[in-house]
Amino acid sequence: MIAMTNYLREAPWDRRNFGMDTYEVTSPEEEALKETDETPGHFTLKVDPMVNKEPILEHGFFYADTLITPVCKKDQLVTFSENQFGITRDGSFDTIVSFSEGAFKMGRYHRDFHVKTETAEQRYINWLRDLYEAGQVMFLTYEGEIAAYYAYQDNSILLIGMDEKLRGKGLAKPLVSKACEVLFSYGHEELKTSVSAINFPSMQMFYSLGFKMKRAVDVYHKWNADVSDGV
Repeated sequence: MIAMTNYLREAPWDRRNFGMDTYEVTSPEEEALKETDETPGHFTLKVDPMVNKEPILEHGFFYADTLITPVCKKDQLVTFSENQFGITRDGSFDTIVSFSEGAFKMGRYHRDFHVKTETAEQRYINWLRDLYEAGQVMFLTYEGEIAAYYAYQDNSILLIGMDEKLRGKGLAKPLVSKACEVLFSYGHEELKTSVSAINFPSMQMFYSLGFKMKRAVDVYHKWNADVSDGV
């Protein structure tokens, strides 16, 4: 493992998932791309969609996803007055795991053909465990029963999962709106999240709640390691 450089930022949260050193690349400059050739491990590079991708591809990176950033001001949030929706902190991690099955299949690691499905699933579970243990998960209730969870950090909405039997019933909007109200009550003037460009239902939901699509980044992966059998 090498120390952090001007171009490589260690990503220890992914090292535990893939069993190798993992890095975020902070620039698409040639010097940064060359450093990924000389360093074993996995690399994530996020760039403006208008950046020339030819040198990125020449250095072994491949396209993984495009992420959209929806943003909502406090006075723009669409709220719901129905009293059957609520918030609680009293929920188990097992509930989070049960609500997460199949919830993140549009994520970039599920789409990376080097990553086994079970590894991609475990990556989210590990992340959720970190957030749960840090007290950064709300449980959303419908008619007194836990229906979903909402994981966050500061003013960023990170992960949302819903009980599979309740999906597609129009409950996501009022539940997520209720959780956004709580985050705004902590003093934030703006909330933001990140959504894969292929996740149309999620983008549509956030748009209907008053979020505006502010920016996009293209995400590229590189494996400078033997992953012929997958990870």
